[in-house]
Amino acid sequence: MCVAVSAAAQTASTGSGQAYPVQPLRAVVGYAAGGGADGMIRAISNELGEALGQPVVIDNRPGGGTVIATQIVATSKPDGYTIYVADPALIFNPYLLTKVPYDAVRDFAPVVAVSSSSSSMLVVHPSFPAKSVKDVVAMARAQPGQLNYASGGNGTLPHVLAEMMKAEAKINLVHVPYKSTGLAIYAATSGEVPIAMGGLFAVKGLAETGKLRPLAIASAKRSPMMPQVPTFAEAGWPAIDGASYRGLIVPAGTPRDAILKLNAATNKVLQMPAVRKRFTDNDGEVLGGTPEEYGRIIRAELDKWGKVIRNAGIKVE
Repeated sequence: MCVAVSAAAQTASTGSGQAYPVQPLRAVVGYAAGGGADGMIRAISNELGEALGQPVVIDNRPGGGTVIATQIVATSKPDGYTIYVADPALIFNPYLLTKVPYDAVRDFAPVVAVSSSSSSMLVVHPSFPAKSVKDVVAMARAQPGQLNYASGGNGTLPHVLAEMMKAEAKINLVHVPYKSTGLAIYAATSGEVPIAMGGLFAVKGLAETGKLRPLAIASAKRSPMMPQVPTFAEAGWPAIDGASYRGLIVPAGTPRDAILKLNAATNKVLQMPAVRKRFTDNDGEVLGGTPEEYGRIIRAELDKWGKVIRNAGIKVE
């Protein structure tokens, strides 16, 4: 993505005429500390605060599948001081839940796409005879509704991605949801469930010791952390793509100059070698770019994953 810094971003001000920002900023995260979206904002928060001249305070608000945190931001004063750390839940929740108290497009303004990741992997127990995705597909077609697969729970990215695989390959695998990715991967390791979809970091060590057999990674290219594992495209299924995005959004109505100032500062931080290394060490790709580019990503993701979730009939109570 290109990095755009406008003149307006350099002279942003508040409605009172004071240079923005003049007080600490709050970055709201829909999870407890650790992992995913929380890790993303912590990777840039110190440098972002320095670039803005005000600290960025992380506010962890777990619960409700991120709905609580998202609603806090949607109803916050649109003054540039409350930021939401968005991840796939922003995209999935409108389709997974019967009702959400916000609109993912109407109630927010995009600031910048920060990173992407697509490290979900299809794995099997070593005793399972499939040696490739095509083998799994062939076995599933020969035994429709007889093969189980594990994920870390209903509506998680691995679950939705596995449903995408089922739709693309026209197969019927039975979903066995667990309370976490770790438990799902353990079930596959123990042979309780022959197939699982899970993240690279949950799989890597077990695959290296022969306790799991990885078959494919849902990314555009192979991961340098497990370069021996082919992509789904290489395995014959190019439409199976698990890329997911994380970025920063603010309440709708936030002044344009504040958005541009946040965007410019974040793009500056994302060019720092030390920051980029934090992402690549965790199998993430640094993005950046304009608010408009991130807005297009959000709309495209809503369309892509909405179709998968609706067609699969996935709901989370």
